[in-house]
Amino acid sequence: MFFGNIPTLPAETWMIILGSVGFFALLTLFAIWDAFKREFPSNMEKVGWIQLVIFIPFLGCLAYFILGRNRGKKYEEK
Repeated sequence: MFFGNIPTLPAETWMIILGSVGFFALLTLFAIWDAFKREFPSNMEKVGWIQLVIFIPFLGCLAYFILGRNRGKKYEEK
């Protein structure tokens, strides 16, 4: 085959791998959704945070939640 001799993994290892990937995917989606729902000082800053989260998923999410989330404020309901 193409990949040679690939060892099989136990079910527990697959659960850990898929759980980690799922957690990071949900974290990324939540960061994007939260950035859309916030009002930043400029639209370019909002776009920059969203691009950071999309193109550098895990580190971008951490940076957004530590630094960017405090810069934006929630839209007020009318």
